[in-house]
Amino acid sequence: MSASKSFTIFSVCLAMIIMISIVASPVEGARGFFVFGDSLVDNGNNNYLVTYARADSPPYGIDYPSHRPTGRFSNGYNIPDLISQHLGAESTLPYLSPELRGRKLLVGANFASAGIGILNDTGIQFANIIRIFKQLELFQIYQQRVSALIGAEETQQLVNRALVLITLGGNDFVNNYFLTPITARRLQFNLQDFSRYLISEYKKILTRLYELGARRVLVTGTGPLGCVPAELATRSPNGQCAVEPQLAAAIFNPLLVQMIRDLNQEIGSDVFVAVNTMQMQNDFVNNPQAYGFITSKIACCGQGPYNGLGICTPASNLCPNRDLYAFWDPFHPTEKANRIIVQTILSGSENYMFPMNLSTIIAMDSMT
Repeated sequence: MSASKSFTIFSVCLAMIIMISIVASPVEGARGFFVFGDSLVDNGNNNYLVTYARADSPPYGIDYPSHRPTGRFSNGYNIPDLISQHLGAESTLPYLSPELRGRKLLVGANFASAGIGILNDTGIQFANIIRIFKQLELFQIYQQRVSALIGAEETQQLVNRALVLITLGGNDFVNNYFLTPITARRLQFNLQDFSRYLISEYKKILTRLYELGARRVLVTGTGPLGCVPAELATRSPNGQCAVEPQLAAAIFNPLLVQMIRDLNQEIGSDVFVAVNTMQMQNDFVNNPQAYGFITSKIACCGQGPYNGLGICTPASNLCPNRDLYAFWDPFHPTEKANRIIVQTILSGSENYMFPMNLSTIIAMDSMT
């Protein structure tokens, strides 16, 4: 064999070894992270859809490292970004991003889509959005793509070891049940029965996630729905939290905790963890000054009473210091508020995290 041919074979083999190591290295010791849900956790999937539910224009992203809109409904980082940072990983990319390929697939993926809910009829006014069962279908396709890279067995390990975050429920009230004074769901259910129906449907979603391999799932409840600037602007005559949406959250969240308790018992393992985001946000809504905010009523970006009407646009009022506001736009927290929420996810007591917080999960899983 000639020296040149030997060198060529050696070069090809070396290149293959390098490519395999580049693809496979994140599996060793790294923890995947998968995100499902709505605008609170969407990292930009809706940028790739023809939909009204978008955050791809200024001033969204004003405090993101690029200072440009990314599709996150935030002035900067959102909750998944901040959890990724605590996991020591880069942020998961939107599943629809063309950049999600090769090694980046092994970091995980964000399937969330602004506007969706537990129910398929939630968010129909936003047109083309990725409803939750479609997100789960994309998760299956994701696993097939990863299997082609590293094999089925290692893909299963990656998924089983991963952390999963799912955020649903708020839109089912705000953009469905309470969307207009008379809605189909209002005619069908009273508030208590509607909440129970949502929980029964949410259980089906979580069960499907488990069937797809998820073994550590953070399940957030709704925030204090009646206290967001949008509800103050449209439903509150005196600046107090709107009664009906606040009651909805007060009914829904305890039912969610009970459902998760029951589901874990059925499975025989603490797969699902309830994240009491209502209580987390109530803390700074009720006492904003204790958390360094000047207000929890007025959105940083918006217009009308409490900056709560319409959406955040380049023509909206914009506060100069986002760290002083609990809410960025009429519905979504600022990055600073998201940091408070994630810190409580990490270290909060059982009043906030049931049956355990994220730090406990990380410590337990590091021993297995």
